[in-house]
Amino acid sequence: MAVYQCSVCGYIYDDSKEFVPFEELDDSYLCTVCGMPKSEFKKISD
Repeated sequence: MAVYQCSVCGYIYDDSKEFVPFEELDDSYLCTVCGMPKSEFKKISD
């Protein structure tokens, strides 16, 4: 499972701990901490 990090606030989205893999999230997904869009997340681990 992959891990993604918000490039603005550092929030970690870990596929192994969420119900929906990051790649399957709708494009309207916003960071739950700072509200930045999905496009601001960077993959940091496979």
